[in-house]
Amino acid sequence: MKDKKKDIRALTKEQLQEFFVSQGDKSFRGTQVYEWLWNKAAHSFDDMTNISKETRQMLKDNFVINHIRVDRMQRSSDGTIKNAVKLHDTLTVESVLIPTKSRTTACVSSQVGCSLDCQFCATAKLKRMRNLNPDEIYDQVVAIDNESRLYFDRPLSNIVFMGMGEPLMNYNNVMKAIEKITSPEGLGMSPKRITVSTSGVPKMIKKLADDEAKIKLAVSLHSARNEVRTQIMPFNETFPLEDLREALEYWYSKTRSRITYEYIVWKDINDTREDAQALVRFCKYVPCKVNLIEYNPIDDGDFQQAPSQATDMYQDMLERNGITVTVRRSRGKDIDAACGQLANKSA
Repeated sequence: MKDKKKDIRALTKEQLQEFFVSQGDKSFRGTQVYEWLWNKAAHSFDDMTNISKETRQMLKDNFVINHIRVDRMQRSSDGTIKNAVKLHDTLTVESVLIPTKSRTTACVSSQVGCSLDCQFCATAKLKRMRNLNPDEIYDQVVAIDNESRLYFDRPLSNIVFMGMGEPLMNYNNVMKAIEKITSPEGLGMSPKRITVSTSGVPKMIKKLADDEAKIKLAVSLHSARNEVRTQIMPFNETFPLEDLREALEYWYSKTRSRITYEYIVWKDINDTREDAQALVRFCKYVPCKVNLIEYNPIDDGDFQQAPSQATDMYQDMLERNGITVTVRRSRGKDIDAACGQLANKSA
């Protein structure tokens, strides 16, 4: 049986240089190929036009480029674009381009499916099939950057890890992808324009702080009462709010970077003054801001958007306590591209 070819993007620049030396070539050839793979995001070895045909053939004989393919692109009436991204093993994830007047944001996936069990999220209803590799995360960003330039005449400005999967459960690959995205040899984006959103994995939040990540941190909170949060996010039983709070205090002590809490208000679940007061208390532990997010239905009736009076009550209580709060309207709902809706319906 013929040996399976290695994905060339699994190699570091140094390993590529060593490979070329082992083939009797100069090490700088590895640097050239590395630039094609990352800075120029080449889809095939034939794209590498400053490299001889013989060398390109040698690369084909030894390696593959497991590039993603945008299998289907949908455009919302509000300008949002959703990509169904086909991976090399035929699995599919989704990513989203969210345009505003001043920026374009890429919402990217980190896992096929999800390993957590949030009851209100469509992705959580899919079993986690595997983690995405760093290059598969990187490719989503490149595809959205190209779409941003094509349809909005400007480069991608921001990235949020809020697509399919829990990014901190694929920590190493997510961080390697961010390293490539922010490197001058990659896309050269500022880490300050990247937000990693987690459902709250305390141990990994601390690791993020210890690793001195320069990115921004967002937490899908949705309740500051353990009994309510465990009902809607059952993993909260394993990672209760006390542990999450300690991890966030640690994050802030190490990074001095304030946290964003993502928060949906649902009818008859977390729409009381007691719920809002609990959120205010939780917000006082660490400098933060709160995004109150519109709920996006996922075809069952268990979760319904609370009336606007409940959101107004939250907003008023937070503001009176000096906490920055923004009410976010969802984008891309008509193509199931809004928060919590990514579930491969387009596949």
